[in-house]
Amino acid sequence: MSLTEDPIIPTESPSRPREEIRNRRRRATRRSSIPSDAEGQATLISDLSRRAYPSFELFIFSLVCGAILGLGFLLDSQTVLLLGILVAPLMTPWVGFLLAILTGSPRFLFETLMALLISAALVFAGGLLAGFAARLFENMANNNAFIHSRLWIPSLVVLAIGAITLVASFARSEAKPFLPSVLIAYVFYLPISAGGFGLGAGLEGVWPHGLFVFLAHFALASVLGLITLYVLRLRPSMGGIIFSATALLLFAWILFRITGSGFPSTKEAIVAASTPTTQPSPLPSLTLSLPPTTTSSPRPSNTSAPRITPTSAGTQTGTEETPTPTPVPLTIEVTLPATETPTITLTIPVTPTYGKVAANEGGGANLRQTPGGTYVMTLLNGTLVETFSDFREVNGVTWVHVFVTVNGNRVEGWLLESVVAYATPAPNFEPSITPTFGVTSSP
Repeated sequence: MSLTEDPIIPTESPSRPREEIRNRRRRATRRSSIPSDAEGQATLISDLSRRAYPSFELFIFSLVCGAILGLGFLLDSQTVLLLGILVAPLMTPWVGFLLAILTGSPRFLFETLMALLISAALVFAGGLLAGFAARLFENMANNNAFIHSRLWIPSLVVLAIGAITLVASFARSEAKPFLPSVLIAYVFYLPISAGGFGLGAGLEGVWPHGLFVFLAHFALASVLGLITLYVLRLRPSMGGIIFSATALLLFAWILFRITGSGFPSTKEAIVAASTPTTQPSPLPSLTLSLPPTTTSSPRPSNTSAPRITPTSAGTQTGTEETPTPTPVPLTIEVTLPATETPTITLTIPVTPTYGKVAANEGGGANLRQTPGGTYVMTLLNGTLVETFSDFREVNGVTWVHVFVTVNGNRVEGWLLESVVAYATPAPNFEPSITPTFGVTSSP
């Protein structure tokens, strides 16, 4: 076997299309820096606009996202809400909306804006249907609905990071920015869904708060996104300058109207309080009633009045009968409505008597549960005890019922009466009675 001495010359590879080589160079240049020439910027903006154009997937994923978010608010579950955000559509049409403002293209601006509004409406509809379903259940917790319909500083920080990262990564790389898109979907779709849920469920303080929070988030994110495009040195056209100035003024006005008015507040609490009202009792009325009595017409009585008759002596004598009327009794009945009548109750608490443990031997005395019963503890001499003159004699020994406070705990037991030195100077004392008056209402 012999080898040829001729050198082996590699065959030439077929030439690649110039367009593919140009695209690779353009992508490599864009990864390193944004082109500064007018032609390179025009090509870059055209490519970005094509990639950011809304597709049919935006509406499909928005519909699924809205349904899951509505279910999450219905169940008041953070886990289900997180799942709904993970299936949210890619938020590149929002970047296309910013590019339309930068380039001053009315048609592209209208298309991207309408796509974003339809996407938000689908998410809102999912929350609305879930809110109607929540009316079928009672005593359901709606904490997440209230939380996501408020402006929170952590949410604003997440919004700022997501807006800047999404715009920068989308402009400098052809890879799909999934993580920044999730952050933007979180601050856009959760308030929208919460507002729809509040409207459907009739929750005061959720609708229209969620809509206002969405508008504030959208305005702030758009301002940060436009500033990021300017920082990346993408030069706007003359129409883009006008559109950008108008958009910035509009977004600033929205932020001022929503956040400057303090509505909605992050510390707003929804408290249902009922205040009982006292109706004044009517004044007592006086009713005069005459009970039925039997009366008869006047009749002659036994008393005879003198009747004048002529006599011979010129005097007149005689009698005449006169009727006597029967008196009619008059009865007055007072009808009083049932009212709360205060009654005075006399409460007589027994005033305790204080003494000290003063045992002659051992430096203290044993406290027991019952007279001569189970040992509880030993009380040193000088320990203050409280008695209520409850004595008991067992086997010829007198015991006294006492209370003592040890380490903040009130302990009850019995001590030998002989080891207690009372503060009362007189022997055979009796507990004093201090009357207290309390007013209670009885129906």
